[in-house]
Amino acid sequence: MSKNSFEIADIIEQFGSEFVAKHKPNSWTLRTLNALRICRTAALGGHEELCDSCAKTRFSYNSCRNRHCPKCQSSKQAAWVEDVSNRIIDTKYFHLVFTVPQELNSICLLNSSGFYNALFSSVWQTLRSFGYSDYGTEIGALAILHTWGQNLSLHPHIHCLIPTAGITLAGNIKRISKKGKYLFPVRKLSVDFRSNMMRAIKKQLIDTNLLIQNKAIINNAWSKNWVVHSQPSFSNAEHVIGYLGLYTHRVAISNHRIVDVSKQSVSFLYKDYRDQNKIKTTKSNGTEFLRRFAMHILDKGFVKVRYFGALSNRYSKDIAMYRKTSTKPTNESSQERIKRLTGFDVSKCPYCNKGKMVIKEVIPRVRSPDIFIRHRINVIKY
Repeated sequence: MSKNSFEIADIIEQFGSEFVAKHKPNSWTLRTLNALRICRTAALGGHEELCDSCAKTRFSYNSCRNRHCPKCQSSKQAAWVEDVSNRIIDTKYFHLVFTVPQELNSICLLNSSGFYNALFSSVWQTLRSFGYSDYGTEIGALAILHTWGQNLSLHPHIHCLIPTAGITLAGNIKRISKKGKYLFPVRKLSVDFRSNMMRAIKKQLIDTNLLIQNKAIINNAWSKNWVVHSQPSFSNAEHVIGYLGLYTHRVAISNHRIVDVSKQSVSFLYKDYRDQNKIKTTKSNGTEFLRRFAMHILDKGFVKVRYFGALSNRYSKDIAMYRKTSTKPTNESSQERIKRLTGFDVSKCPYCNKGKMVIKEVIPRVRSPDIFIRHRINVIKY
């Protein structure tokens, strides 16, 4: 597996102190950036391995396992896809995307967690009301939050997977959708979503005495046509979850998109949706790049993947007989599971491709690996 020439860790290492001095991020953002900076380095410890065939050695360092780290998501993604496939209804699914206008970005930055919680609740309130009014059922939804655009701009939106089956008031499973072509009329869905979201935002602003200062923004956002994008139904649940797995474990930018890191700037690839999805290169000041990246670091404990309605734990027993039969082996180690799901054997010798790497010596982690940015915080004068 080839290593990327440039990584997020390199950018944090080079521009981290300048970013901290200029923007003064909170402690959680600093902890996250430090975790990404030292991921798979000696700072986190690891082990020295020896091949039992060719006797060559290699050093393997531990991962940070942070959900914002681009190097720690592939194995998590494969495991998540399997786990979710074994818990949801085995049927066709519709993919809907709920997006808010960019005029609300400034309000989002005032309290991002509150804004995202309001976004989740507004989306589900809208979907649930349509489920009862159009089909007389409690529908289900698997909702995933994304906060970024291709150029790292703030672009909050929620991807929803909705099964073509719901639970009636009598507790029975009922098939839904309009002849399999669409689920809900998206124009009406957009209007209701706008009403629910704006009501939630106004309440938050009233509670924090910020409504008057942001009245113009609210009026401007209300005058816009909000967008709900709906895709045709997928063929089966396995295809759906495999597709969605690409969304759940994405981070704001992956390492392979970083083209160059100079002393002043960062160049990276992005997809221009306004120009036939062409891949282009853009350049950003290093400090500005980290500022944009930090906007997408979620608060500690914030849940970005949520299950609603028929897919929630409340109805777990009701949909049990409609799930796909689990094929997950029992008493399987994490390495065995990674090999089964991805085909990659982490214990196989990369030199001779025959032997197995066995641990020769454990390398302890550095006692205070986050001293890099902490040192610079101490010299900042507020």
